[in-house]
Amino acid sequence: MKKQFAMACLAASLTVSSVGQAAADGGDVAAGFIGGLIGGALLNEASKNRQKRTVVRRTYVNSATREQNRQVQTALNYFGFPAGAADGVLGSRSRSAISQYQAHLGYPVTGHLSTYERDFLVGSYHRAIAGGAVTSQMIASNPMGARGLLTTYQQQLATTNSMTPTPVPPSTTVVIAPQTVPVAPPAPAPVAAPEPAPAPAPAPTVEASAKPKAALPNFMGQSGGQSLASHCNKVSLLTNTNGGFTTAASMTDANFALNEQFCLARTYAIAEGEELADKVGTLSPEEIAGQCASFGPVLKDYVAAASLKPEDEVLKDVGSFVLETGMSPQQLAGTAKICLSVGYRTDNMDVAIGSALILVVLGEEVYAELLGHHLSQGFGTSRRADLAIDWYEKGLSAADKGEAAVFAPGQPERADLIRKAAYQIGGRSDGAALKSPGNAPRPAALPTFSVEN
Repeated sequence: MKKQFAMACLAASLTVSSVGQAAADGGDVAAGFIGGLIGGALLNEASKNRQKRTVVRRTYVNSATREQNRQVQTALNYFGFPAGAADGVLGSRSRSAISQYQAHLGYPVTGHLSTYERDFLVGSYHRAIAGGAVTSQMIASNPMGARGLLTTYQQQLATTNSMTPTPVPPSTTVVIAPQTVPVAPPAPAPVAAPEPAPAPAPAPTVEASAKPKAALPNFMGQSGGQSLASHCNKVSLLTNTNGGFTTAASMTDANFALNEQFCLARTYAIAEGEELADKVGTLSPEEIAGQCASFGPVLKDYVAAASLKPEDEVLKDVGSFVLETGMSPQQLAGTAKICLSVGYRTDNMDVAIGSALILVVLGEEVYAELLGHHLSQGFGTSRRADLAIDWYEKGLSAADKGEAAVFAPGQPERADLIRKAAYQIGGRSDGAALKSPGNAPRPAALPTFSVEN
């Protein structure tokens, strides 16, 4: 019995050790399996990196070519052929935009630009940017917008090219005619005499009619020819001469006080937009200005309505427009702030006022103050001090409700000054009665058209 018991214990101990060894072996196997997975993942990642590096090498372009590609992408985007970010790599999106450009102008649709097609595209872009306000007018008047501008450039180029060879055949014919008939001296004399007379006549006529159509300047398009930038320079000089800004207590000229605050708000709007524009790394300041220039014609009808309709009706119409853009509120607000800055910097009042309207509709009501300034002073709008009061009210009330100040945030007393001055030039009672949170609703803002001398 002792012997059998001893053998049983020995067998049990062997079994336990085998199980423990098996468990240990199993742990090693599991560890090995996990290690294999990690190693495989690392190998896969390394393989992916090698593939990525290989792809990068295959698509590598030198700096000159990349810059050329950026210009192509920028021009495509400007003329309404979406090529995406101007990164200098002509991927599938850029190729699709190129195909659209080729189809629009009647070129063979290949997705790859010939030298002529590229030069015409980029050259047209630089021509459009250099055109400034004239370009904006051409885009606004063309049903196809920026694409129509490209078509116009193509037609003008075709007309120029067709006019160039026209004088050559007549001159050749004239030279050959006298050589063919040398025997009859009287014949060449009358033929040669009439030919020079009509020849110069059509040439100046064509040039005279072609040049004005290319770019007719319009110096009275906005604010009766007034420049807000020049106006603000004069206001700044007077402010310095007077020893500083007008306060509510020292105000003797309500109109001048509002001009000071208008120009101050303009300065802050320009600075804010330029700060945001610095974050748009894919576009140069000139390209941003070109994009914003086409922003104005789209909104000019809403800007014009501000001179005729009450504030709530104007905002209702602009709100409908905003919903149709398909842009996110954040994206649209950022764009509007940048274009507000560009509009003021370039004296394009349609761009500036349109941008301010969009910001108010998007809930940033402090920008309504700008509409009050424009209507009270007549820059980009009619001079409507009666309508200006409601816009001032909206902007100042937003600040009263706690919305962050945008213009001169360190000067809270300017709100009382604007209230007092706005009511004086609007022909109403003391500006302190301007609506603030909790006060009675404002009077009905029906337009009362007045003629001012």
